[in-house]
Amino acid sequence: MTLRTRNLERLPHEEYDALIIGGGINGAAAAAALSGKGAKVALIDRGDFAGSTSMHSSNLVWGGIKYMESNDFALVRKLCKSRNHLIESYPSTVKEIRFLTTIAKGFRHSPWYLWAGTWLYWLMGNGFTKRPKLLSPKNIKHEEPIIRTDGAVGGFEYSDAYLYDNDARFVFNFVRQAMNFGAVAANYVESVGAERQGEHWVTRARNVMDGSTFEIRSKVLINAAGPWVDAHNTLTHQSTSHQHIYSKGIHLIVPQLTKEKRVLAFFADDGRLFFVIPMGNRTCIGTTDTHMEHPNAEVTQEDVQFVLENINKRLTLETPLTEDDIISTRCGVRPLAVKADKGEKRDFLQLSRKHVIDTHRETAHISIFGGKLTDCLNVGEEIADEIESLGVTLDASQTLWYGEPGAEVKTRFDEKAKAMGLDALTPATSTEALSSRLWRRYGNDAFALLDRIAEDATQAEVLIEGTEYLRCEIEYAREHEMITELEDFLRRRAKISMVVHRDELERSVGLKKACDVLFDDKAEERRAAYFAQNPDTTTPSPAPEQV
Repeated sequence: MTLRTRNLERLPHEEYDALIIGGGINGAAAAAALSGKGAKVALIDRGDFAGSTSMHSSNLVWGGIKYMESNDFALVRKLCKSRNHLIESYPSTVKEIRFLTTIAKGFRHSPWYLWAGTWLYWLMGNGFTKRPKLLSPKNIKHEEPIIRTDGAVGGFEYSDAYLYDNDARFVFNFVRQAMNFGAVAANYVESVGAERQGEHWVTRARNVMDGSTFEIRSKVLINAAGPWVDAHNTLTHQSTSHQHIYSKGIHLIVPQLTKEKRVLAFFADDGRLFFVIPMGNRTCIGTTDTHMEHPNAEVTQEDVQFVLENINKRLTLETPLTEDDIISTRCGVRPLAVKADKGEKRDFLQLSRKHVIDTHRETAHISIFGGKLTDCLNVGEEIADEIESLGVTLDASQTLWYGEPGAEVKTRFDEKAKAMGLDALTPATSTEALSSRLWRRYGNDAFALLDRIAEDATQAEVLIEGTEYLRCEIEYAREHEMITELEDFLRRRAKISMVVHRDELERSVGLKKACDVLFDDKAEERRAAYFAQNPDTTTPSPAPEQV
């Protein structure tokens, strides 16, 4: 019996302190916080965990330096502190990285003005990161030769942070942590509505995979459905003080443009921030910021041309990037929290990613609006405070619900890995030592992977050619990571489909073997469904985007 099946059997037969709808970063962090503090928690998502906004980020963990221009200093201060806390709590995953920003002639602010802003930003972050540095065009060219400087008046370098691995993986590890604390979580379980009956919420749930339905009882209902928060509130007849508007963002994944491990930041032709972000042996470029009337988004020809034109203007590549260079795309919407009754009078492009927790105390219903990866620990703590105010007793002695295992555990892992010569087995396709990657991705569970490799050397073989994922990792995913569809593994537990072109995956013999491991007798069915449902995203839709 799979982990998902076991959890599905439990959902209708137990009563929960809180049921969380939505397994993106807000829902996952809330589940980890509540269960870590002793609450009985259930978490469901109608798709896979982190299957929407949370898997389409820039992988940046930053204090929101751009919000300084709109004078949101309190938010910047809060986000900088959150960034610092994440770096300290997840040293293997959240890493400081330098941002090199180039300023073109005629830009609305001078490099000196912006450089002064980076010092204020650094101070607002308690001087936690490396200091900012002012750069002349000559300095910029020396630091990063691919940057075009003939139209630049200067620039600056400052620090923020990024996720070394994958945003969706980071989210799933909160779900994993919540389950370790006793939460019951299941993906591909849809809420089709809920109503308050006496002292409890009764949520009607549907197993998306087979259509079966059942009910889940909880004292509190938490709507963390991301872009679909408003839609679910309509189902449950909830009136809230906030609502969402939507901003579409896309990224293009291309071959590695530079081996320098820094983020290149520019201001695009329309004035928006624009990034070139390292992604192992690939590069991620973007993003767009397009106003949407709904949460369903796709990459258009206009989006792709915007990114390619802006990057080619700003880099001196031997050959300009074209659509043929695109390995994969990312496309999602940012749900932005605004007041429901007054609308939002500020410039759409100046709206922040702040989160808002909207509580209806009479019915014990909580909605989480907005939010971003950087602020996830604050969301978890605030939800814990809210649920206590609704009468759910938490265990004050259990407070550390996040973070990597301690230094002593890490030392034991390193010693064991060294004794068995693990790093000598590092695949040629890997961008880091095998011991570093296994620890970062699995933490305490990495010990079990070492045991598997020690018992059977074939467990250290790369199963899918051109990737860095070992046989033992795929077996672990089958048993512990609720892989229901092939995309869950290729895109969210791993990042294979982002860095390997779809055509290569379709031809991959190793992928067929991996499907056998993950799905047994349903292997070919799941594989065929993946390629049928996931067309080549490097070919954008010709339809014009609604703005």
